Amino acid sequence: MTQEEVRLSESESRQKHWKRWGPYLSERAWGTVREDYSPNGNAWEDLPHDHARSRAYRWNEDGLAGISDRHQLICFALALWNERDSILKERLFGLTGNEGNHGEDVKEYYFYLDSTPTHSYMKYLYKYPQTEFPYSQLVEENRRRGKDQPEFELLDTGVFRDDRYFDVFIEYAKGDVEDILIEITATNRGPETAPLRLLPTIWFRNTWSWASDEARPAMQQVHGGIELDHPTRGKRWLYCEGSPELLFTENETNHKRLFGVENHCACVKDGINDYVVTGKRDAVVNQGVGALRLADPCRWESDAAFELNGCRFLWSA
Repeated sequence: MTQEEVRLSESESRQKHWKRWGPYLSERAWGTVREDYSPNGNAWEDLPHDHARSRAYRWNEDGLAGISDRHQLICFALALWNERDSILKERLFGLTGNEGNHGEDVKEYYFYLDSTPTHSYMKYLYKYPQTEFPYSQLVEENRRRGKDQPEFELLDTGVFRDDRYFDVFIEYAKGDVEDILIEITATNRGPETAPLRLLPTIWFRNTWSWASDEARPAMQQVHGGIELDHPTRGKRWLYCEGSPELLFTENETNHKRLFGVENHCACVKDGINDYVVTGKRDAVVNQGVGALRLADPCRWESDAAFELNGCRFLWSA
């Protein structure tokens, strides 16, 4: 038997839970029926992409190359910033059925390159433009076009001209059921040096805001990384190489930005976005304890076609 066949056998007999962690994050949770709370069932409009970074999901999570436990209580994904976008690239962008001339459509380029049946090894590729991501242009041009015209795609905007983009590879390899090595490799395909910030992010799905008697999970900074403590999943640790700055915030909705009312806590879901992109210092927790999302802003100045090992993490039980 191959090692993967051994893992499959152990999983089937429940000797070892090799499938406990896997690629269970949605490509997109915004604009879906699952997160629709509108009075008229208008899922596309109730939680649009512009709300996604600021609004806590209830039933599922999304993220680039994201993984989680099978109940999606603890999640990990990669966020990116090219220092030109108005927001962090945390999730896939696309058009709703009302915005696209040919219906719903994701306007991104990403590839699931490899995965074993037990998810003991996974590899994902995301192509990230070095120029500002054309969110408005994609919506406006597709809205203008009729059904007899082709869709206006990301490639049509010219953001990949002269190969000015990054190939960002994310690989996961399990040493054991609860030991996962995560390697992120960024390659600049363009002709010039360009900045790229890598923000590996770990967080708890918000299950407590809808149940007042549910204990809240917590995380805190420890030597070499962070410690996560979930009331039903117990403790996990995320270790990283080097001494990166660790940013913490709550996975709570930014009511002030979306609805014009005061927030229940100072640091909300989009706090890491505001800290990195706009420099808002009080948008994150600086004590390194008690918060519910974390990101690690690694910044690289990468030369053309120069491969970098961005951040390496060991998720260890």
